[in-house]
Amino acid sequence: MTQVATPGSVSVSFAGSVRDIHGRPMDLSQRGDELWATFDDPDTREHARIARQVVLTTGSHQQQQFWYATGRNRLLGKLPGVFLMDSRTWVPRQAVFLRPPDLSDGSDSGAWNAICISCHTTSGRPQLDVPFGARPALSLNADSQVAEFGIACEACHGPGAAHVAANHNPVRRYAWRFFERPDATIVNPSRVPTARRSQICGQCHSIWEFYGVDGERRANVRSSWYRPGGELGQSVYIARPSADPNSPILKEILADDPRFVEDSFWSDGMVRVSGREYSSMIESPCFRRASDETRRLDCTSCHSMHADGESDQLARWADSHQLAPERDTNEACLQCHGGFRKDLESHTKHRGAAGNSCYNCHMPYTTYGLLRALRSHQVSSPSVATTLKTGRPNACNLCHLDKSLRWTADQLHSVFGMSETETTQLDGNVSAAVSWLLRGDAGQRALLAWALGWPPARVASRGDQWIAPLLASTLDDPYDAVRQIAARSLQHQPGFEDSRYDVAMNRTLGREAMADALARWGSSTHAPLDSALANSVFVDKRGQPRSDDIERLKQLRDTRPLALRE
Repeated sequence: MTQVATPGSVSVSFAGSVRDIHGRPMDLSQRGDELWATFDDPDTREHARIARQVVLTTGSHQQQQFWYATGRNRLLGKLPGVFLMDSRTWVPRQAVFLRPPDLSDGSDSGAWNAICISCHTTSGRPQLDVPFGARPALSLNADSQVAEFGIACEACHGPGAAHVAANHNPVRRYAWRFFERPDATIVNPSRVPTARRSQICGQCHSIWEFYGVDGERRANVRSSWYRPGGELGQSVYIARPSADPNSPILKEILADDPRFVEDSFWSDGMVRVSGREYSSMIESPCFRRASDETRRLDCTSCHSMHADGESDQLARWADSHQLAPERDTNEACLQCHGGFRKDLESHTKHRGAAGNSCYNCHMPYTTYGLLRALRSHQVSSPSVATTLKTGRPNACNLCHLDKSLRWTADQLHSVFGMSETETTQLDGNVSAAVSWLLRGDAGQRALLAWALGWPPARVASRGDQWIAPLLASTLDDPYDAVRQIAARSLQHQPGFEDSRYDVAMNRTLGREAMADALARWGSSTHAPLDSALANSVFVDKRGQPRSDDIERLKQLRDTRPLALRE
């Protein structure tokens, strides 16, 4: 996740390329094995052109960000451009996060030292001269140090010096292995009690805060004082707004940071941002209600931090979110819920792989981060009542994109025996997906822009006949991230496979892309749609968008600023 920047570690050539970022050039060059960039200085009002050496990279799967030496000891700044791996394109750094369009680019100088260092390195010590944000970035200084870049052995196994010293003797080493003795010189997560085992992951994959100023100061000078195998809550406060809404510590945090909860959780306390899976999992009934400790859900129930095999297997493991073998199937759930194995369809009431997937119903794509939707790690069941209360899309409507909330409520009542739920006339007539895409908040719009390109949902929703014009109508969204996701999903639609809309730069380009996409769709012929489907998704029987209805729903859009803390 963090590497020294070299020609071999970056995902794009720095040899003489120039990219326009918000209308200004970012010149890249290579001097021997050194990587350099020339760009507008983000730390001064004049934004004078500066040349800086790029020294570190962050990210290796979805995107790669680049950090340069500011010349103030070890304080790092971030290049104005971020490289997206899948599209092989540069975008402005602000465009990769879900942030309001009027939020100033500002400066990210010191962000790596203060924030990224905690989870993207092993045993990082920020050693900032003052708390991050306490004064302008131009005057910050830092002597940050780490044990290792990236997530290395000691991040999960704890300090290893004693282990190395004890096992210099091969007799001891092999005797311990032969007799299967636990080695007290190192932490083995598999031998740690279940709850604490997951806390090893939670040191990074949770929504946490320091215990006051003193806690932050201690971490600043000597890294986190949490050690694998210990009690994480003694080191940092794990925010649980639904389980402990009256926590004095949470109230203190909110007094200083009023949007701390709102920008990370749905209104019922379910996590809505990526990378915080531990905070989600501990609210799951499979974690909270397990009477047998050996059956309690924990991170290693599905994930493995070590991959065996050749390089191609390693790549598949990395791309599958580090899932253990067979944990990308229903076996992940059936290892505990084996009673459903013989006749799963009697439980799911669905046929086919997507409808019979435990994940799709109980861990739907309601978490957002890094320009994509991710599965919730809080195991739950679909509920229209919860959707109406929180705004969080439910699993049924994330697959059946053409259906309304009324349809889902009726299905859950008649097929699964759930309580009846009242809905409005709009929720009864219009596809829930279309409603969220056009009038939801920025987070809802991003999730649905992604879902409209998700292959299983397209199949379940007869999507090839109506999804493209709806996605095209989203290319003028005020949020950079929503436009990018919509443009990417549009590439999954027939006739748009070759589209490359550069909508990240500004909304004007998004409007131009929208006009072009709608014209392309309008010039082609499409199979006729039945009236019910056409009416629910705002297209006519010929598959052409009903522009007036689309604009009317856009006028109802939730425009409250949203900056999710991905």
